[in-house]
Amino acid sequence: MSDWLVLVLAMLGACAVVVVITVVRHKRAPENEDPSETPDVIEYMTMWIGVVYAIVLGLAIAGVWEARSAAEDHVQAEAQALHEISERVRVYPPDVRDRIRDDVNAYVGHVVTTEWKAMTDHEHVTSYGADLLARIRHDVTDYRPKNDFEAQAYQPVLDQMAAADQARNARADSTGATMPHVVWFGLLAGAFITIGMVFALQIQRTRRELILAGLFSATIAFMLFLIWDFDAPYSRGIAANAGPFLNLFPNIKG
Repeated sequence: MSDWLVLVLAMLGACAVVVVITVVRHKRAPENEDPSETPDVIEYMTMWIGVVYAIVLGLAIAGVWEARSAAEDHVQAEAQALHEISERVRVYPPDVRDRIRDDVNAYVGHVVTTEWKAMTDHEHVTSYGADLLARIRHDVTDYRPKNDFEAQAYQPVLDQMAAADQARNARADSTGATMPHVVWFGLLAGAFITIGMVFALQIQRTRRELILAGLFSATIAFMLFLIWDFDAPYSRGIAANAGPFLNLFPNIKG
């Protein structure tokens, strides 16, 4: 099922629940009930709960968005480091240079095809990808420069190798969900309480009030969907992708 279809169904479901509960409550309400006589303390509590929950939603969205942006930065840093390795080894002998470049291309090809699918479906990187990166490291570190010109390029290549390894580890650490389960419990419980306080105000069954209550509930459902969609940076609809690898290694097909 498409993520956007889930969003539409969630928003429509939230609106439908509010409308149904309002209609049922109105039919079962006593004849002498006056909705205009809502105690001031209930109105104050409703406003206070709404403000607090809005702040919590904002912080949650900011947190998952920051995690997604960091995930994109990890991918960009890894791809750039590998690209620098491929370019800087041009001063090495042809056999060493070609071996390193072939191993880099093999690693990138594995990342954009097999490993990216594993990250999307199972939220983890592959052990074979780690082996391919280790092979590149061995190619780089085992070579002994034969002149000053090669020696000047040797240390920068080692630095880029370390940067690629660090970026891969960071990418592996960010493949799963970033929001703890207890936070999700608080978000869902807060949504239930916030929407429930709407009924504490004794809204009537007028078209205007039903529309506003439905839009309010749909907005909360939309915010929760955004948090859920951003929560796994590599796995869901609005996710980080392997574009930096494909841009810097155009000979690799994703």
